[in-house]
Amino acid sequence: MPKVGMQPIRRSQLINATLQAVDQVGMSDASIAYIARLAGVSNGIISHYFQDKNGLLEATMRHLMLALSDAVRERRAALKDDSPRAHLRAIIEGNFDDSQVNGPAMKTWLAFWASSMHHPVLRRLQRVNDRRLYSNLCCEFRRVLNLADARSAALGLAALIDGLWLRSALSGSGDAFKSEQALQVAFEYLDLQLAKVRKA
Repeated sequence: MPKVGMQPIRRSQLINATLQAVDQVGMSDASIAYIARLAGVSNGIISHYFQDKNGLLEATMRHLMLALSDAVRERRAALKDDSPRAHLRAIIEGNFDDSQVNGPAMKTWLAFWASSMHHPVLRRLQRVNDRRLYSNLCCEFRRVLNLADARSAALGLAALIDGLWLRSALSGSGDAFKSEQALQVAFEYLDLQLAKVRKA
């Protein structure tokens, strides 16, 4: 019988091992046995907590999505300026937080996106994540733009964030496309959208 309080510790341990495994060998070669070995547990422990590899990937993605949500929320809570521009910049910055742009996180996000096309539970998680980003952006743009312009600006900025993040993830080392560049491009787009207010 497991010790009281072990479940969250074990789950965290296995999620961290999954991130490490995907970083080292990729999702297809990150077998249950490989992940269990990295975590220092038996294969049966993974089955006990997550049922199978898809369950473990789902839990790992929930972990990354919570870290993303926390990164955005903390930045927004720390704002001294309550303007839409400040909130939108905080949302952009949160999407490029260290928790989202480190090697293991990026490789796991990429594996998740590929897997979500074939697994309904993962697809639902992806949709939740997409809708949350779009909704948060649209809400802030709506404070200064009409509904049609706010929706268009939010859709464009969400696509830009995802595209810039993807370019960062795939750039590798050397002349890598840095997060700082991505932020600058996204901020410039944001300012172009907000400039519509002054022209209205």
